[in-house]
Amino acid sequence: MNTSLVLKNVRIIDPSRNLDETGSIVIGADGVILAAGAGAQNQGVPDGASVRDCAGLVATPGLVDARVFVGEPGAEHRETLESASRAAASGGVTSFIMMPDTDPVLDDIALIEFVKKTARDKALVNVHPAAALTRGLKGEEMTEIGMLTRAGAVAFTQGRHGLADTQVLRRAMTYAREFDAVIALEARDPYLAVNGVMNEGLFASWLGLSGAPREAELIPLERDLRIATLTGAKYHAAKISVPESADAMRLARSRGAKATSAISINHLSLNENDIGEYRTFFKLSPPLRTEDDRQAMVDALADGTIDIIVSSHDPQDVDTKRLPFADAADGAIGLETMLSAALRLHHADRVPLMRLIDALSTRPAQIFGLDAGTLKPGAKADITLIDLDEPWLVSKETILSRSKNTPFEDARFSGRAVATYVAGRLVHSL
Repeated sequence: MNTSLVLKNVRIIDPSRNLDETGSIVIGADGVILAAGAGAQNQGVPDGASVRDCAGLVATPGLVDARVFVGEPGAEHRETLESASRAAASGGVTSFIMMPDTDPVLDDIALIEFVKKTARDKALVNVHPAAALTRGLKGEEMTEIGMLTRAGAVAFTQGRHGLADTQVLRRAMTYAREFDAVIALEARDPYLAVNGVMNEGLFASWLGLSGAPREAELIPLERDLRIATLTGAKYHAAKISVPESADAMRLARSRGAKATSAISINHLSLNENDIGEYRTFFKLSPPLRTEDDRQAMVDALADGTIDIIVSSHDPQDVDTKRLPFADAADGAIGLETMLSAALRLHHADRVPLMRLIDALSTRPAQIFGLDAGTLKPGAKADITLIDLDEPWLVSKETILSRSKNTPFEDARFSGRAVATYVAGRLVHSL
């Protein structure tokens, strides 16, 4: 049974209320927030409540990661819902959206219900399935958007796959509009990017690797935004990585598109030079870009052009990563390091802490209609306690994910989640 809990003397940052003040958070036995703010200090402690002195810590709404790949079903050796949830909790993530790239693909009601049931039984955090936009992710026949929405799918996506057929996309967006569903796509031209394994440019030439031009992202993104404007559908660019894409988002919004965008923490923290001597843990999709691109994307995040940050957690095993760079699979894990890597932007005075937490929690909850991202009274007590200056070293031995393909191995961070609460229940503590 849960008991009441009071987190006192804590700095509360709640972007949903534009609140940044020191006070208390009072949580009822039912896991619901009763009060949160400076005024809560004076309300006293409920009978039987446990009290935690959080002096020096920051309390934020639990983080929401909108792009997580999980191996279950079909590739449990890479990641299960249980192991992903443990990794999420340790990184301060209380809710994540699971991509449909499983075996079988999440393209019917039974599989959506399987994910939800398994998560209820085994996961420490809230897991929200995204359904495939087309059957089998083949890009040919759209799935039953209405029925899948009622079954609990929070978005429709092609996951790692693109969607080449513009007519299928238009029909899907038109249909999704009637159910107020979000279409989330990664912009990647299958032809321009077919042989590219890193960012096209001088560095790729030095390494002797085939490059993917930025137009491989920009052209399909501009197409998607045009179709979103035409249909009036909610469109989410699942990952953008170049400043021209941010410009396209601004333009589309000025034309009335209901468009939002995300960037992976990798593209805010790393650049193509980190690949070094063919380090495959840095082989990502889209590829890491130049340092000038990274700096421009940080600015686009700070000004709100880019709405949210995602980990793009994509577990890969030794068989798919310990290969020549051109042959290795794309993807890196990130649930455990997303927050700490993002805090580098705060420490460098590049992104205000309020905007950073908004991008990591409140805004993704708003975009996908999740019951999360706020510390207002009456909300579920999904809370992340953060020590902004806690030093720590990322090591393979302490990674909780079943896969270890992190680009931040041996990285030194300042700041991390020291405690994570889901509906008032402590699911992670240092």
